Amino acid sequence: MVKFLIHRPIAVTMAFLAFLLVGIATTVQIPVSLMPDIDIPVISIRVPSNEMPARQLENSVVKQIRSVLKEVNHIEEMKSETRDGTAWIELRFKHGTSIDLASIEVNEKVDKAMNYLPRNMSRPEVIRASASDIPVFYLMVNKKQELITGNKEEFLQLSNFTSQVIRKRLEQLPEVALVDMSGLQYPEIKITPHTAYLQNGTFTISQLEQELNNNNIDLGNLLIRDGQYQYNIRFNTRLRDVSEIAEIPVNLNGKVVSLSEIADVSLQPQKPQGNIKINSESAISLAVIKQSDAKMADLKDKLNELVSYFKEDYPELEFTITRDQSKLLEYSINNLGQSLLIGGMLAFLILFVFLRERKAPWLIGISIPVSLLLSLFFFYLFKLSINIISLSGLILGVGMMIDNSIIVIDNITQYRDRHFTLSRACEVGTNEVIRPLISSVLTTCAVFIPLIFMKGMAGALFFDQAIAVTTGLSISLLVSITLLPTLYRLFYSKAKQEKQKRRKDPGYYRWYERGLKVVLRNQGLTLVFVLLLLAGAAVLGRMLTTSRFPEVSQDEMVLKIDWNEPLTLEENNKRVNELMASLTTKPLYFIEEAGKQQYLLNSGEDAGTTENKLIIKAESPAHLSKMIKEFSTYFAGNFPAVDFSFAEADNLFNLAFGKSDAPLIARFSHFNPGNKNYLDELSALLADLDKNYPNSLQSKLITRQLILLETDPEKLMFYEVDNDELYREVKSAFNVNTVFTINNNNMFVPVSIGNSYQSVYQIIQNIQVRNQNNEEIPLSGLVKVNSGSGLKSIVAGKENEYFPVEFEINPGDFKTVSEDIKTIAANHSSFDLMFGGSILSNRAMLTELLMIIGVSLLLLYFILAAQFESFVLPVIVLLEVPIDLFGAFLALKLFGAGINIMSAIGIIVMAGIIINDSILKIDTMNKLHDSGYSLIRSVMEAGHRRLKPIIMTSLTTILAMLPFLFQKGMGAELQQPLALAIIGGMLLGTLVSLYFIPMMYYLLKKGK
Repeated sequence: MVKFLIHRPIAVTMAFLAFLLVGIATTVQIPVSLMPDIDIPVISIRVPSNEMPARQLENSVVKQIRSVLKEVNHIEEMKSETRDGTAWIELRFKHGTSIDLASIEVNEKVDKAMNYLPRNMSRPEVIRASASDIPVFYLMVNKKQELITGNKEEFLQLSNFTSQVIRKRLEQLPEVALVDMSGLQYPEIKITPHTAYLQNGTFTISQLEQELNNNNIDLGNLLIRDGQYQYNIRFNTRLRDVSEIAEIPVNLNGKVVSLSEIADVSLQPQKPQGNIKINSESAISLAVIKQSDAKMADLKDKLNELVSYFKEDYPELEFTITRDQSKLLEYSINNLGQSLLIGGMLAFLILFVFLRERKAPWLIGISIPVSLLLSLFFFYLFKLSINIISLSGLILGVGMMIDNSIIVIDNITQYRDRHFTLSRACEVGTNEVIRPLISSVLTTCAVFIPLIFMKGMAGALFFDQAIAVTTGLSISLLVSITLLPTLYRLFYSKAKQEKQKRRKDPGYYRWYERGLKVVLRNQGLTLVFVLLLLAGAAVLGRMLTTSRFPEVSQDEMVLKIDWNEPLTLEENNKRVNELMASLTTKPLYFIEEAGKQQYLLNSGEDAGTTENKLIIKAESPAHLSKMIKEFSTYFAGNFPAVDFSFAEADNLFNLAFGKSDAPLIARFSHFNPGNKNYLDELSALLADLDKNYPNSLQSKLITRQLILLETDPEKLMFYEVDNDELYREVKSAFNVNTVFTINNNNMFVPVSIGNSYQSVYQIIQNIQVRNQNNEEIPLSGLVKVNSGSGLKSIVAGKENEYFPVEFEINPGDFKTVSEDIKTIAANHSSFDLMFGGSILSNRAMLTELLMIIGVSLLLLYFILAAQFESFVLPVIVLLEVPIDLFGAFLALKLFGAGINIMSAIGIIVMAGIIINDSILKIDTMNKLHDSGYSLIRSVMEAGHRRLKPIIMTSLTTILAMLPFLFQKGMGAELQQPLALAIIGGMLLGTLVSLYFIPMMYYLLKKGK
């Protein structure tokens, strides 16, 4: 085939040029996204019930739903969290489950559960998520501080403007799928009866409700006939705005008056359950979610352009883009360009130095871009997007593409040095390496493809990476054995044919031959040294820490605060303002998300008015560290009871994979959590745990104070007070008596009856309830006021309710700490104990990764056995992998890195490159031995021939990785464990390929 192609350079060039043009045309149509468009195997159920406290909601509603949901197939984990007025149930499914079918099944179970729930309860909402649902930008809208007037309707107008204008203009962008919003303020029509009319018995709250309902009736349509025509007649008595409500006629002891004469009727903001502020100024947050098939760069450009128009058109408003998730994608694209540039330059330089040719290095500059463009063409065919995962596969593939080109060019050059004609050198040199190169590609794919079968999101995401690596290497192989020899012959066909002697070998050949002879003479000592390396790899592997992702320097963080006091939203905001004002190190900006947020996709994060989430952007990681210390000092000195925690700012990794758990979580379940002594027993347990681990215990007992109003049935009967009338009076007194909702300018506005009292005890002392004899009875004489407390958040799983206690410990202390916790739990017999946390999940991930690596090694063995027609030779190659682990582990240990997904990928890439070198080495020794060379001469000659390509591929890879060790920023720090694993493994692996593999081959063949 090669002989046929090299004599038809125009046909080969035109064929590749045609594919290149198609590749360029399809590249512009490939969507560019943060993540692959895959379903996240999580379904959330939101259970709304504004009138139920947490304990009642858990016992009467959430427990019933959980018991029905247990029947759903393929659930891996179930977790619920119940708070006052709301609950979330999260279902995490096994990898590979069809989320479409699972969503249908969950909805069916929720419908079934409705039969067991209170009759007036709304249906729970079922929410499913996709990786493309991750917001890529947040746009903050607020009024400029100097233009704020303090008018209570001012923010209502901003909310309406943002919802009706800004949001719709954003959603008109074709790249935008959804704009999710939070921080909006909604209006309500408040009716506050004049106290004098209520007290003199002129009318009651129930009469007022009746009058309002009588004037807000939709009688529907009537169809009448008039001769040959017929008409629809509609009686429209629906109320539309506040002026119509104010003019409602009310019968006041036979006198008709308007409602505005006996009550204050006003349009005002609803009492918020949460708010958003940027730099202490009230704001509205718009989360921009991208269409899955849109290009990220197009969205960013159009969004920036639109925001610039907003700033010109609405100069009284401020627009700030925050939490830009596209930066990591930009880094990946830049990293690909950097890999191409650095890899290409190094390959060019190394080829020039080692081959002493001026034209050969330019072939690298042609083959790599061609391989990449053709790979992107197959991305289009496979319907893959350009995202962080697929880009990482291409970046990894670039180094291997360069290796394939180097091997082919070097082999052709060697045959030219042995005085073969140009055409013959291209033919023989290429044909000689086709089989080992195919094996190399297959072995690399055999390492990556099994990663697809990892559990959870990791396996789903590795699919894109495995396809990218497989596609890139396959295309690179095709280019190396077809286009490269053709272009090589074309480049050198017009060069002068010099009859020169074989070039004198450089000095490093002599050093290599001396070293190989020393190894062959001291085989026993070499084997002992290799055994020590294997033992060292095992020891270092146990010493390294394990995590999902490497730690990176952050200039942005999240501070979560629970004041652990029954605060109002206003007091919550005030305390945060004082906290931020106390800082000596000021942030660039900070965003407050206080209380409950309004995002549609706000899965499982409903908070109360006592909670606040701060997103803080600092000038640098050093400034952020100073802020963390200042926050801790401030809380310790001013609010010792506060529960606070620091977390990484939301990014695409923790949004897709889920945020990491604490290292150790002890789950204590009580046999009767509804028992009145439950909180006392739990408090005693936590006190014992804190006594033993004061620095490690991270959890506090967060409770909320309750005011319990208990009606006295005997007094209600004695004074002839109707229960419903009392309930209406109380609801009105607390401003939660919504009568109905009107449609005002496409906005649903609730109409409620309330009063002007502020204090709970003031309300109880002043409210009068009218009985059936139209007599006023004081509310204080009908109810008893008690205080109590309960858990603010009730957590439960598949098993039942439990209380999670988090410990911040080192993985090495897990056994000791867990045994101590078991001993403490044994002294509290009411509790059962189970363990969880990142230490156990990381161990499970590591075990799973080891099993997958075992499968990969087995596949490698099958491929190599097929190539070498031997059951023993593949063992020699595979033995190199655990030896090289010592070099990778040592580099990770010396630079303070650990085992994570990035370093694991680095080890896999390193193993693929080193194995490729060994395959070529053994293939050359086999061919020389089969052609009549003696065993020792085959070993020495193969070492001589393969020395240069092995050194070139190793140097190219190592030098390309070195810049990552000295760069700063999130992207570089993510790549550092990968670079360390590759550099450490390659340094040792190169020596193993050069010396150990020939020695083992010699021992094996000599034994035969």
